[in-house]
Amino acid sequence: MLRSWERTRSLPGGKRLFSLLVGLRAPYSGSIGALVQELEPGRSVVTLSDRRSVRNHLRSVHAIALTNLGELSSGLAMLTTLPAGARGIVVGLEVGFEKKARGLLTATGTAVAPAIDSLAEDYVEALATAVIRDTERDVVAEVRVRWRIGIASD
Repeated sequence: MLRSWERTRSLPGGKRLFSLLVGLRAPYSGSIGALVQELEPGRSVVTLSDRRSVRNHLRSVHAIALTNLGELSSGLAMLTTLPAGARGIVVGLEVGFEKKARGLLTATGTAVAPAIDSLAEDYVEALATAVIRDTERDVVAEVRVRWRIGIASD
């Protein structure tokens, strides 16, 4: 993933291209049209433009669109920490909504590399988080995602 990011991000439209590729790989995550702005091991920054397709009846960004944004950002952060041959799946998710989300939203995802010893355990659990802020830098939502990480067996 990081290799693809490094190859595409500096191209004209590269961030959009990378974001589209992520959406092809994970179609539901791609459904909100978020844009990956930064990606490095254990950290990602993803933005979401406020528009009708992600809004609720209160003219703010829908709770599930916010959850999707947080899961995407925290998931990218987690996936960039995994060693070759590891894979993961989300097994728990908590979201706290702080205020109505309007305008351009920025989700910062963070994760710590899980300690994986393929000989000792079938899997380990790890936590990734995302904080979503509006243009005033106010927190609109926080997302905590529990992952089950294991070594892929062929």
